[in-house]
Amino acid sequence: MSNSSSITQFLLLAFTDTRELQLLHFWLSLSIYLAALLGNGLIITTIACDQHLHSPMYFFLLNLSLLDLGSISITVPKSMANSLWDTRVISYAGCAAQVFFVCFLFGAEYSLLTIMSYDRYVAICKPLHYRTLLGSRACVHMAAAAWASGFLNALLHTANTFSLPLCKGNALDQFFCEISQILKLSCLDTYLRELGLIMVSACLVFMCFIFIVFSYMQILRAVLRIPSEQGRHKAFSTCLPHLAVVSLFVSTLIFAYLKPRSVSSLLLDLVVSLLYSVVPPAVNPLIYSMRNQELKDALRRLIQSFFSQHV
Repeated sequence: MSNSSSITQFLLLAFTDTRELQLLHFWLSLSIYLAALLGNGLIITTIACDQHLHSPMYFFLLNLSLLDLGSISITVPKSMANSLWDTRVISYAGCAAQVFFVCFLFGAEYSLLTIMSYDRYVAICKPLHYRTLLGSRACVHMAAAAWASGFLNALLHTANTFSLPLCKGNALDQFFCEISQILKLSCLDTYLRELGLIMVSACLVFMCFIFIVFSYMQILRAVLRIPSEQGRHKAFSTCLPHLAVVSLFVSTLIFAYLKPRSVSSLLLDLVVSLLYSVVPPAVNPLIYSMRNQELKDALRRLIQSFFSQHV
């Protein structure tokens, strides 16, 4: 038995001990990671380069893509490297960094999704005041507040987790450093501390969730008052990508952290963690670009401009 002061590294969960399956996991993870990099990178580049997309909605979407790029880059490359080199090791400092950045990026992303619901509310319910309420300075302040809230959330959770003495080994039943797995290694009974963390996070999540629900209730009322069916469809179609992303993000996180311990298992925990840490960053660009003709047109112009300059 050892305490946390003598632990210099943790052992992450290995997906498999078979070399061929390890390489398969590496190539699958690499494919998903490259898809996430390409999708989010294209959205960031397109919004940054196209003057037609310099609006509040696309400014927040650019920030969302940055957060998605960061969140998938914190967990997947290390898992890929471990499979490629047939190892499970992550340093103590590396584990602490993973915990911090996972909490930081996911906390900031949820705050940003809440702000994006406000953007859709103003655009549909108060269109004449859109530029006034969501000017460039207000948008920058809102985005900064989302990033700052994620930073404070990460600081609280990381300091709380790594202040505990650890004496139950150093093996984690997860492919990245997850707080709940580290708490299992503590010498102390962490139930109350874990419950306190969940309550603090749940209160923040619940407040944001109530704000999102209230925004969409007002949006629905406004959309139903639009006389033409085409107008209703156009107004609500701008909200569908945001609704899909929020639903995917919130449902997987809630199930991951609020599911009863009686239904917990190693395989289920692994699947759920993959759903909330890997799937959203990879599919969010697809969700946002699929029904957004303005974004697709801007991307087409960017690609045509690139080839015209290099061919």
